Amino acid sequence: MTQKQKTRTIYSLPPALLSIPLVGNLISKEVNWSASDFLIAGALLFTTAFLINLVRTRIKKRYQRILISVFILLALALIWLELAVGIFGSPFAGN
Repeated sequence: MTQKQKTRTIYSLPPALLSIPLVGNLISKEVNWSASDFLIAGALLFTTAFLINLVRTRIKKRYQRILISVFILLALALIWLELAVGIFGSPFAGN
C-alpha cells in the first residue's frame, strides 16, 4: 500500500464511521443525533485522523508511532465518552 493510499484510507474512516449514526437516524427513532452532534463527532474524528496521519509521517520509530497513536485513540475515546454520558462530570458532559 502506498503512502497516498494509506493517507486516503485514514481520511476516509471518519465519514464511514459517521455514516453509521446517519443511517440509524434515518431508519430508527432510537438514534437521535442533531446536526451539532454530527459536527462535533466529525471534528473529533477528523482531528484524530489528522493527528494519526501526522504521527505516521513524522515519527520514524515504529514503537513510538504505535504508542502515540494509541494515546491519541485513548484521548478520543475519553472525550467521546465524556460528551456522551459524562463519566467525569464536566460542564460539557452529556446525559
